[in-house]
Amino acid sequence: MPRPARRAVLRFARERTAVAALAALVLVALACLVGPGLTGHDPERAYPDLRQLPAGLTAQPDAERLGPALERLAFRMRARLDAVERAGDTMRLTLASDAGVDRRSLIYLPRSALFGAPVILDERDGGRGLVVAVPIRRLHFPLGTDIQGRDLLTRCLVAGRISLAIGLAASLVALLIGVAYGATAGFVGGAVDAAMMRGVDVLYALPFVFFVILLLVFFRPSLPLMLVAIAAVEWLDMARVVRAVTLSLRERDFVRAARALGLGTPRILLHHIVPNTLGPVAVTATLLVPQVILLESFLSFLGLGVQEPQTSWGVLIAEGARSIEAAPHLLAAPAAFLIATLVALNLIGDGLADALDPRGD
Repeated sequence: MPRPARRAVLRFARERTAVAALAALVLVALACLVGPGLTGHDPERAYPDLRQLPAGLTAQPDAERLGPALERLAFRMRARLDAVERAGDTMRLTLASDAGVDRRSLIYLPRSALFGAPVILDERDGGRGLVVAVPIRRLHFPLGTDIQGRDLLTRCLVAGRISLAIGLAASLVALLIGVAYGATAGFVGGAVDAAMMRGVDVLYALPFVFFVILLLVFFRPSLPLMLVAIAAVEWLDMARVVRAVTLSLRERDFVRAARALGLGTPRILLHHIVPNTLGPVAVTATLLVPQVILLESFLSFLGLGVQEPQTSWGVLIAEGARSIEAAPHLLAAPAAFLIATLVALNLIGDGLADALDPRGD
């Protein structure tokens, strides 16, 4: 590792807040990556009998919801519940129907995901009554469920994949465009620089939401479209930062030496200018990622971003805001993930700014 890079890493390691933020961000990213496979719930699996459950560690279905769930399933089986007995995690049900209980209808019990496979213990009155033993599944929803009965923790983790992917992808595109554009404008200078930066000023003047709505008029809302819309404007700040740094670098001795050796503009930009802008670029990039995530959440909140069946933190926050009085946990859970990620990224950016400051030693 080059000495300046090693020195920057050591300075960053001394920033305890930034290191803690980096650890928290890694944990959030790992949770979003592998967590949905460990929760025991499919993100699209709905439990109609367990809608808008509050956050908690109590196993479901509990006694309060067990009775209504059995009544609903008995209705679907076109039978009535004559008796219900519970022994531990097993229910003994006595089902009856004047027309006879269809054994095939027992499939509704495991399909509900609240119960296991039933076992017929006894048949009465020529099939008009059945005694069935059915195990109760123990389901856990640490963050509760949404209005459709889907596990909110799994939904938040899956949404995090989308939000983080959008933040990284759009930031990478903005980084590439902004660095290339700003370095070219600052190094060439003159009329070319003036024309290129006036173009940046024109794009700054365009209202972003109006620009997104205009895109949606001509194209169907989708994830790639949102990436294009965000990347189309987020590179402007990066271009200005890189241009300012390039203006201070182009008259340095190592650039003059490269010109004297006959190197062309592309090689000077690639090998001498861009590498020396990496410090400010790295800091700006860490601040750009939370800005993109927040922008995606804003667009999704307005219904202009991620569309079903995909979801993001912004989509979940929008759903939670509509149910804030009846179920405040629907808003609190995704908002907590979003806030933790944004704060961590901003603290990492502050730590990098101090670590890459040449006056730090």
